[in-house]
Order: sequence, then structure tokens, then C-alpha cells
Amino acid sequence: MCLAVPGKVLEIGERDGTRMATVDFGGVHKEVCLEYLPDLRVGEYAIVHVGFALQRLDEESAFQTLELFAQLGMLQEEFGDPWEQAAQAGDGDWPFADDPAAPAARAATNHGTEVRQEEAPR
Repeated sequence: MCLAVPGKVLEIGERDGTRMATVDFGGVHKEVCLEYLPDLRVGEYAIVHVGFALQRLDEESAFQTLELFAQLGMLQEEFGDPWEQAAQAGDGDWPFADDPAAPAARAATNHGTEVRQEEAPR
């Protein structure tokens, strides 16, 4: 799912003739296009959807929305690691049983442990 998420503008610059910003979404920083909000300033908040700042937002509304999204787990869904999410959603079985990495991958997805590289049989 793609959410329209509020974020705080940290810095503004130009890339290839396009006004861009680094935006903080509760600790996750992303590059965002500011062409729809050309007067947005550093320190202000905006609602961002698919990489575009669409609407200016006051700080209180931004915090309330971010808190609600966090409670619902939607920020992790939007900004989290897709491989980790897939492993948690699945049954933990590595899809390629004949792959030499299968034992290590199973250990990582089933138990949240570090993946240890095992030597493939020769």
C-alpha cells in the first residue's frame, strides 16, 4: 500500500533542474520532489505521496498522523525492509530448497538471527 505520509523538510536543493528536498518521516529520510509546493521551506511539514510533496501541513497534524500510522504499523509497512516483511509474512520456508544458501536463509527468516554463510557441498 502507498500512503500519503507527513514529513519534515530537512534541506532543499536542486537536482537536474528540479527542486528537491530531504524529508524526515519519523527517522526515515527520503528525497522528495517539491515542484507542487515551490514555496515550501526547511522546517515545514508536507504530505508526501510517491515521492512528491503534495500539501503543506502544520506540525501538530503531522505528529498526530505519524503517531497513528506508527500505532497501526503502517510506517513499517511503508518504509520497512521489504525482504524482512516478506519473511515475516511467509511461512519461513526458503523457496529454493536445492539452493546451497537454504539452511542459512531458513535460520534467518525463522528466527531473526544473522545469516551465516555455509560452504556449499562440492
